[in-house]
Amino acid sequence: MTTVGAPLRIVIADDQASVREGLVLLLGGLPGIDVVGAAADGKQALALVAEHRPDAILLDLHMPVLGGIETTRKLAAEHPRVAVVILTTYADDESVLGALRAGARSYLTKDADRADIASALQAAAGGLSVLDARVQAALVAAATSAAPAAQAAPSGAVEVPGLPTPPDGLTQREAEILALIAQGLTNPEIAAGLFLSNHTVKTHISRIFAKTGSRDRVAAIGYARRHNIG
Repeated sequence: MTTVGAPLRIVIADDQASVREGLVLLLGGLPGIDVVGAAADGKQALALVAEHRPDAILLDLHMPVLGGIETTRKLAAEHPRVAVVILTTYADDESVLGALRAGARSYLTKDADRADIASALQAAAGGLSVLDARVQAALVAAATSAAPAAQAAPSGAVEVPGLPTPPDGLTQREAEILALIAQGLTNPEIAAGLFLSNHTVKTHISRIFAKTGSRDRVAAIGYARRHNIG
């Protein structure tokens, strides 16, 4: 932990060079912050943290080699004193909950300005959590939809049969959505049935296509049938 009066030492990890370099310039120019390293993926981030022992790390969620959630999990296990602050474009409930459960202390979206990011880093290093408004809304929506869904599916809701551990790195939510695609549901129907926004459904479908090697819905449906999903 940083000593009183000393600058906050941070590592920045983002796979997009322009974003990473921009954050280094923006945050490194602020008083009280010292950017000690910048990484292009989770593996590099872990190496930099081990080398520099920063107070906090600003971490993108979706990166090559080692993603943000797995990197967070490793940081929590190997460097528990380093505060993890997620900075990403994703604010869906699955991404937020996955990061927080892995050990992230704060979660911001990339529309946050540098003052907000700096404040979140300082707060996280001091043991506090900061969630921006979009993230709080996603968590509230997830919490309020979980209770009625657990009791009984309301009229018009989609019921998905129990699924085994999904193949090819699909999450359970992605497998749910793939099953609904295989049943012929449209994006708005999936969103309504699973209490998600259309944007979140589109994000999940993009990940499904990438993980299953599917070019379109027809290919994804073929994949689902081969793997008995849906």
